[in-house]
Amino acid sequence: MDVKVKFLGATGTVTGSRYLVTVGDFRFLFDCGLFQGLKELRLRNWDEFPVEAKSIQAVVISHAHIDHTGYLPRLVREGFRGPIYCTPPTADLMELMLLDSAKLQEEEAVFAKKQGYSTHTDPQPLYNADDVQEVFPLLQTYDTDQRIQLHSSVEIVFRKAGHLLGAAITEVFIKGKQQTKKITFSGDLGRYHDAMLSEPDAIEDTDVLFIESTYGNKDNPVGEPGKELEQITNETLQRGGVLLIPAFAVGRTQTLLYFFHQLIKEKRIPDVPVYIDSPMAISATYLYYRHPQYHKVDFKNSDFARSMETNMLVFVKTAEHSKQLNSIKSNAIIISSSGMMTGGRILHHLYHRLRNKKDTVLVSGYQAAGTRGRKLVEREATIRIFGEEVPVLCHVVNMTSLSGHADRSELFQWMKNFKSKPKMVFTVHGEDPDLSIYAEAIRKEMRWNVIVPKYLESVSLFEGI
Repeated sequence: MDVKVKFLGATGTVTGSRYLVTVGDFRFLFDCGLFQGLKELRLRNWDEFPVEAKSIQAVVISHAHIDHTGYLPRLVREGFRGPIYCTPPTADLMELMLLDSAKLQEEEAVFAKKQGYSTHTDPQPLYNADDVQEVFPLLQTYDTDQRIQLHSSVEIVFRKAGHLLGAAITEVFIKGKQQTKKITFSGDLGRYHDAMLSEPDAIEDTDVLFIESTYGNKDNPVGEPGKELEQITNETLQRGGVLLIPAFAVGRTQTLLYFFHQLIKEKRIPDVPVYIDSPMAISATYLYYRHPQYHKVDFKNSDFARSMETNMLVFVKTAEHSKQLNSIKSNAIIISSSGMMTGGRILHHLYHRLRNKKDTVLVSGYQAAGTRGRKLVEREATIRIFGEEVPVLCHVVNMTSLSGHADRSELFQWMKNFKSKPKMVFTVHGEDPDLSIYAEAIRKEMRWNVIVPKYLESVSLFEGI
């Protein structure tokens, strides 16, 4: 029996995570993400899928972020009808995130038609809410550390990855006629000292490893995020401004809430309103109560739980309330999504706040190439929003200590858990030139056989097992 992989995404980019694994006559897709960022990448979402959707018998999902799940509705629309395996929190988060993704795409199509900037006379979304609903009956959930049989020759086990509620490292066990082989997908690895999530589980052996590379060539010391937030917040409020934080609705927003609650409780920052302007973030926050075994915060007995009922936290549920926040001139913190500023309510906040010299925009997570977030971090003079070049006159702070991704040293720390060399190591989910530099560093430090795969490349993993 032969085993091979075809790289359908996350090669030379941090988005579009998709790996097609063929084991004899069984074919499964690991992750099914959207391409985001640069236009040339986003256009890939509209290309004909490289293999017939009906020919894929199963999908395995590492975690709920859209760059790992966002193509599922389109895949189902094109004929996929197999099971989709993931952890219970991932399933719950996917319900929120995929419906939100469809809503954003439908709104963008309507706006493009209205403004006339599409090359199509009647622009359509990649998929709609009805397509998303077709995904949910296919979900099959399993907790970490359970053996899951996908096929007579293929079993998987999810392990905790940190990074996001429910995120998993995935071990794939392939039983051939003569021997058993193992493939490990790191997925996105979290940090070793995350405030809310456990550190990634150690994996000690594998034949083939797919290792994420987001921060493969960069160290982001954890430091003291609370201290950094304290300084940034106080400086902004003392200027008479508003602190605006574009944040991923799932994961980053909850971490920010955790720290802001501590800072206000300890009187390290003024007790000002913290507006959570993201319906998805509001829903996602409650999932931490539903899945306590997937994080390390005791919500039931902590002050954090009681803070949900105080004036410090304001959940902004309607678009009208969201727009009213634009009139606030000072003494407020606004957290809104999307984290890379590609869509969502954050756009109208940026449209109004970027021009204000007293305000601060705090960028708290990884920003893919081509996104507004990357342009802000790179200090571009203007940012295009709603078809207009908006001048960046506010303060912009890039805070890396809140990142949910393992940095370079943590990635190597995780890899050093392996007691024997993998036969092959693929560096994925990263951008050049850092991706290639990272691959070379693994070769030198670990003495492993490292391959930097190309988009649509096929590689034989095992033959005649």
